[in-house]
Amino acid sequence: MSGPSNVKESPLTDHRQLVEYLASGARPESEWTIGTEHEKFGFRLDDLRPPTWDGPQGIEAMLRGLTRFGWQPYEEKGKLIALLKDGASVTLEPAGQLELSGAMLQDIHQTCRETNQHLREVKTVSEELGLGFLGMGFQPKWRREDMPWMPKGRYKIMREYMPKRGKLGLDMMTRTCTVQVNLDFASEADMVKKFRVSLALQPIATALFADSPFTEGKPNGYLSYRSHIWTDTDPDRTGMLDFVFEDGFSFERYVDYLLDVPMYFSYRDGEYIDLSGQSFRKFLRGELEALPGQLPTMKDWADHMTTAFPEVRLKKYLEMRGADGGPWNRLCALPAFWVGLLYDGEALDAAWDLVKDFTMEERHALRDGVPKHALKLPFRGATVRELALEALKIAGQGLARRNRVNKSGTTEAVFLEPLVEFALANETPAERKLALYHGAWNGSVDPVFREFAY
Repeated sequence: MSGPSNVKESPLTDHRQLVEYLASGARPESEWTIGTEHEKFGFRLDDLRPPTWDGPQGIEAMLRGLTRFGWQPYEEKGKLIALLKDGASVTLEPAGQLELSGAMLQDIHQTCRETNQHLREVKTVSEELGLGFLGMGFQPKWRREDMPWMPKGRYKIMREYMPKRGKLGLDMMTRTCTVQVNLDFASEADMVKKFRVSLALQPIATALFADSPFTEGKPNGYLSYRSHIWTDTDPDRTGMLDFVFEDGFSFERYVDYLLDVPMYFSYRDGEYIDLSGQSFRKFLRGELEALPGQLPTMKDWADHMTTAFPEVRLKKYLEMRGADGGPWNRLCALPAFWVGLLYDGEALDAAWDLVKDFTMEERHALRDGVPKHALKLPFRGATVRELALEALKIAGQGLARRNRVNKSGTTEAVFLEPLVEFALANETPAERKLALYHGAWNGSVDPVFREFAY
């Protein structure tokens, strides 16, 4: 979910404009950037409960506190809901999960510096307020009813619509956290190749980052419960997008898909208009009952694109959406993994060779099996672990060839180390937490808030 949009307000009359909007994202390789986003759960240090929006320990106080670091406040109807600075934003997920949407940066060294700076600022303010922050894929302790709701108009509409389409949509909104990376493409053909590779390998990222084994204080039978939640959120707007692998896939084909995704809302004159379940195609013809005769603007289209939630999402860039949230070193590892695979031509070719003969059934078996079994999921006579090790090798070589070094001459490949360690040990972060739960933690998840907080 995204922060404030700055897309211009021109009326749309033609489907071609939507295709051109996506195509306008293409940039030469010399201008490719890396945008990293991550979400984290706030909790009160005294009782571990999630902070509400208001009050002395509230999320609003947290945002106000961060303004001392030069962040500019952004309000909706007089309520502080986001912060903006230098192309980055701090925004709120529905239950107050705090999200950094990073600036478009040149390399992973910069990404990691940005992440560290943000987490330092958050720690400074949160400690004054008696709050902590935790990176995991799913809220380990509290029930859905215990989660607060943030005062954002779009979330009210989604909250009412979600239960009509799946059992777990409200859990997705209130109890999950992710880390994502947004990456560029040079052309339509480059977009298609990157989209296919990243969709086919998204379950590998899910497995390596699996860190959501607890629900309401108990093991839930999954290693990435966050990933499982997406399978019962809303079938109209989630999934593996099989059409991406069909001959002739293009910007236009993705626009056709998005036009079939039911709408949530339109933001007009400071108000969210509830359009849940309605058709953007009808909107293009000025035939929406709620907005008679009105045509969508490019901002409506940009907003609508953010309401599809496939495993990889196309905007003017590609978003990798398969990973659970985690501690700071994994927040740098995710962009490193995907940049290594997608931003080096040789690596992209090797990654495509790895996945090009996967059948649709195999891609779905990976997607559906990884939330429970992660690296140990059987695949083609071996397991996902072997796939992960091969993908990590390709990514490491890609980063080495990119040769973006820090002051001590180290390439970006150093940021893959936590993932390589998980794959070699054949043990995910979730499995390590489960071992602690059954051992040193004596069947309690409470220690996770101490031992794994930022």
